[in-house]
Amino acid sequence: MKPEQLDHSDNKFQQRQFPLTVVCDGIHSASNTGSLFRVAEAFGVEEIIFCVYLPEFSRRMEKTARSTHQRVAHRFEPETAIALKALKEDGYTIIALEITNNSISLNEVTLKKPAKVALLLGGENHGISAEHLAMADQHVHIDMYGVNSSMNVSMAAGICLFELTNLLK
Repeated sequence: MKPEQLDHSDNKFQQRQFPLTVVCDGIHSASNTGSLFRVAEAFGVEEIIFCVYLPEFSRRMEKTARSTHQRVAHRFEPETAIALKALKEDGYTIIALEITNNSISLNEVTLKKPAKVALLLGGENHGISAEHLAMADQHVHIDMYGVNSSMNVSMAAGICLFELTNLLK
């Protein structure tokens, strides 16, 4: 049988949602916002909380998101600390994706089931603030093997969401 690329409606992926929320601490780029919607929808994220900056639903963002912003619940909370506090009170484990002096490799993360996870992502220029890092239950980093020690936030989110959804299955 000759291999053929499948249409979106013909794929064999199981649609499901995970107890997984993405918290964006100061992310404001339209292309990153659109990419985050797209990757969040692909990995069954229940909600994206945008903090500090209200995302601009521009043509660029919508083109990058490819309509996924219509399928992923999202809201704006001006204060990241308020969003994190509410998630903690609701039983979420806060995982900050940031290279820190106490971060562990993403592939070393373990979760007690049933788990609810909030993935905290930092803004494009400054990452996650020290105040918000202090509120996280865990700091994780992605093992990288080049000279560069950072990657685009939406790329990093995709890698992290892949690992977290595998842990939550």
